[in-house]
Formats: sequence, C-alpha cells, structure tokens
Amino acid sequence: MSDRPQPQPGILEIAAYVPGRSTAGPGVKVTKLSSNESPLGASPKAIAAAEAAIAGGLEIYPEGSSRLLREALGEVHGLDPARIVCGNGSDDILHLLAQAYLGEGDEAVMSQFGFSVYPIVTRAAGAQIVMAPEADYTADVDAILAAVTERTQMVFLANPNNPTGTYISEAELDRLHAGLREDILLVVDSAYAEYVTAADYAVGAALVERAKNVVMVRTFSKMGLAALRIGWMYGPPEIVDALNRIRGPFNVNLPAQLAGAAAARDTEFTEALRLHNARWRDWLTAALSSNALRVVQSQANFVMVLFPDEEGRRARDAFAALLDQGLVVREIGVYGIGNGLRISIGSEAAMRAVVDVLKGFGAPGERP
Repeated sequence: MSDRPQPQPGILEIAAYVPGRSTAGPGVKVTKLSSNESPLGASPKAIAAAEAAIAGGLEIYPEGSSRLLREALGEVHGLDPARIVCGNGSDDILHLLAQAYLGEGDEAVMSQFGFSVYPIVTRAAGAQIVMAPEADYTADVDAILAAVTERTQMVFLANPNNPTGTYISEAELDRLHAGLREDILLVVDSAYAEYVTAADYAVGAALVERAKNVVMVRTFSKMGLAALRIGWMYGPPEIVDALNRIRGPFNVNLPAQLAGAAAARDTEFTEALRLHNARWRDWLTAALSSNALRVVQSQANFVMVLFPDEEGRRARDAFAALLDQGLVVREIGVYGIGNGLRISIGSEAAMRAVVDVLKGFGAPGERP
C-alpha cells in the first residue's frame, strides 16, 4: 500500500523531453537555431487564415475530424483524405500510435540516435525500448532487422533523422519493410520531408499505399507553423480507424486547421523554404568542414557538427562561445552525442555569424 497515487510502472523512468534552448545572457539579442524552425517565418496565406479563424469566433468548437485540413493535404499530396489523421503536432500522433499498438510485454525498435520522443511514447505505453546501432550516424537496416524479436510490435524510423540529418534511400526503406513481419507496425516519420533534396529519397506514402502495416507521419512545425502544433498521419484504413477511436475529439484547434490547409496549398512558400535551406545548409556544411570539425551530411533543415574530443569539452566550449553572441544552438548529449552540436539553418546573417564564431574551433570559414 502507498500513501499516494502511483503512476504506471516505467513512467518515472522516462527522461522528459527537453526542448531546444531559446534564451542567452541578459541583454543579449537571441538568434534561435536550436529547434529547427522555419528561417522564413510562416506562409502569409497561413497567417491570414489563422487570423480569420480567430476573428470569426473562438466560442465554437472546431470541426472534429479536421476535414478541411485533411482535404487540403489530400489535394496537395495526392492522398485519400479518409486515410489521414491529424493531431496536435506529430508527437500527438506518435503517442496515439503507441497507445493503440504497444502494451506491457511488447517491444519497439528504434535506431540508436533516433528522435527522443520515441522512447517516451514507448515507455508511456508500458512497452520496452530496443535500440539498434547506427552505421556512421545513419539508420542501419540490417541492425534494425536484427533487433526484432517475437515481442516486437513497432519499428520507429525518422527519415531524415533528428538530430543527425541522415536518411536512408527508398530502396533501403523498402528492404526494411520487406524484412518485417506483417504484424509489426513500421512508423515512417518524415518530419523533414519538405527539405530533402536527395533524388533517391521516398517520403513513405507509396509504401503506405501498398502495405497494411506502414504509416507515414508528418508535421507543419518545420514549415513555419510550430506555434500552432499541427501533425498528421497517412495510413491504412484499419489503423486510421483505431486512432480515431482514441484521439481527442477536438485535438486540432480551428486556427491550426485553417492555417495548415492554407500552408499546405501554398506550395510556392514551401519551395522557397526548400531552396533557402538547401543553399545555406550546403554552404554551412562546406564552411565548417575541416580537419578539426566534421559536419555530417544532412537532408534536413539543420546540420550536426562533431568536435574532435569524445568527452565533449570542445562542443561545450563552442556552445558557450556561440551563446555569448546570442546564437542559441542545440546541445545533443541527451542523444548520446556529447561531442556534437545541432545547428538549425537560419538566415544568411545567422549562418555567417555561426561560422565566424566556430572559426576559432577549427573551421576554415569559407565564403561563397
């Protein structure tokens, strides 16, 4: 007997998610490069839609299924809106998937440096975490398949991955799926799909179309709507039905629904984001790469910079030096990469300022 209510086993063993830092020293102007947010703000059409939704009245509940948002996503991506579930950010969708398909005695497999929310949702559902080693900071299909046991019910794959920025090709994604039992759910988290430029990448929708055990999860947070928290999933009808039975009845607010629909249709803004990101991601990679610093090739809207000492002292020193200039980046020791920093792609001025600081840590500081 306890003298107070007790959470379910495993809950207090969960390491809470720690968001990217957003402050520097007193009086220091902050340039936030820690949360992979849009460097170009939000789509003007999305802003107008959110403002109209607010002006139209906040006293009425939103449409419960996010129908207008699902229809916009279906229109833009060529998907069946009936097979889309929307949520309060993609984290909401991940929690729903774990709640529906994981339980006591089950296992979920994820890659070594995968998104830190996967262990949280797994343990919250009462299941066990199985980490598959990566190959040079990239998900290893053979290692993931080797980690599968008779208790495995779910496999999480972030593609591209956060915080490494690496990805696996469409052929490797297909090989991963082919190696899984039909009763294992493969969760393809394509949160950074809008920024990918690799020709052999697949977002996962085609695999969902031909399989009964695959879902694709996406987000609007990296497209300029992080404050509105909009995530969505495309999946088989049976999985969509299961999630709709347990999700909150109004889990996406009205301004988010309408802004998301407008943002999805504003493909010119999305393309401008992709082009800006590609230019400055490639420039930053070239400018920082040296004998002392390694920038892992990224397909996302950030880069991971590795410093030469495994203990992480130089990474901590670099973080502090950047912070002194108001440049807030992401320490990634929580992922087990103590000698690394994750730097979101920002404005041209921000990228040049980062290079100017990190020249003192071994980066050559090239200019285009």
